[in-house]
Amino acid sequence: MNFSTWPALLVVDVEGNGANPPDLVEVAALPVRDGRPDKSTAKAWLTRPNRPVTSFATRVHGLSNNDLADKPAWAEIADQVHAFMGTAWICAHNAHTDYRVLSAHLPGWKPAGVLDTLRLARATFPKLSGYSLDDLITHVDPDLSEAPAQRHRATFDAFATAQILTAMAAHYETWDQLVAAAVPPGLPGAPEPEKDPTLW
Repeated sequence: MNFSTWPALLVVDVEGNGANPPDLVEVAALPVRDGRPDKSTAKAWLTRPNRPVTSFATRVHGLSNNDLADKPAWAEIADQVHAFMGTAWICAHNAHTDYRVLSAHLPGWKPAGVLDTLRLARATFPKLSGYSLDDLITHVDPDLSEAPAQRHRATFDAFATAQILTAMAAHYETWDQLVAAAVPPGLPGAPEPEKDPTLW
């Protein structure tokens, strides 16, 4: 895979307050350049949700209401997030979730495309017993020594997802092949379905 052929790409991850639909509490966006996560230009935002963080959500990502009490409300940072995302491709694990939540919080935001490492992993490693991010970390064994924070924080999970993405990309020769394997139908960037041949 020639990484120089890749368009602008951000690996993203979000954490929520545990409500349904969720309020955001953390967003991470990590550029991938030349086949490597670029921490020097990555961005992460903590935000105070409109509704309290549930105890279950705190147990998952470790962010409590006290941790977020002095953080800006989403309305105060939404323009910053939108501007940083721009029209770049995004990648996430189980990308439907992150794309849906971000789209709900960023009206008018339209990424060029959406790669899903969950979908890509099923195509790349068809015999795995599981495809959670933890399963893929175990299978791919990426170098996470420089990962920020800890598992289930947006910054850590985005870094791990970026490492797993580039490891899987080595199994494909071109960006178009990667897109065909990694973009879920119905999400931005999905290849157009082939038209049925006709006799006319």
